[in-house]
Formats: sequence, structure tokens, C-alpha cells
Amino acid sequence: MNLNVVAKIRITPDGVDTDLDSIKASLEKVLEGTGKLHESEIKPIAFGLKSLDATLLLDDSKGGLEEIEAELKQKTGVSQVDVLDINRL
Repeated sequence: MNLNVVAKIRITPDGVDTDLDSIKASLEKVLEGTGKLHESEIKPIAFGLKSLDATLLLDDSKGGLEEIEAELKQKTGVSQVDVLDINRL
């Protein structure tokens, strides 16, 4: 797999009680075959709500970020997925 794209995304959970570790595990499963999770960080947003900010390494020949976003949005506990940055390596 030729990992030639780096993307930064922010996953916002649907509540303060959402387990961000399970969302991270879901993200890793979604990425199987198309890329890998390079790093992730849990960041506070407001009022106890935290987001999962992740840096992904992707193979652009395996598909786009839109498919990954759509699949993540269907996961339990995920409210929103935002692409913060995307670049070629």
C-alpha cells in the first residue's frame, strides 16, 4: 500500500459520556485496506465534551476521504466528522 496522502480529521461524539477509545477502534477498522491511523489525540471542546483529532495516512488510489467520513458518521456515538487538513506526501 502506497500511503501518499496525510489527512487530519476531528471526530465529535454525540455526548460527554461517549467512549472515544471505542470510536478510535472503529476508525482503525474503517481504515483497513485504505490507510492507517498515524496518531490521535483527545482534545477538550467545551462543557466536558471532547473530540478525537486524528492524523490519517491514506493511499489515494484506494478511495477518498468522503467514504471514510460517511462510514464513521454511521458509527454509534459519532455526531460529526470534520476534515481539518489534507495534503499529499
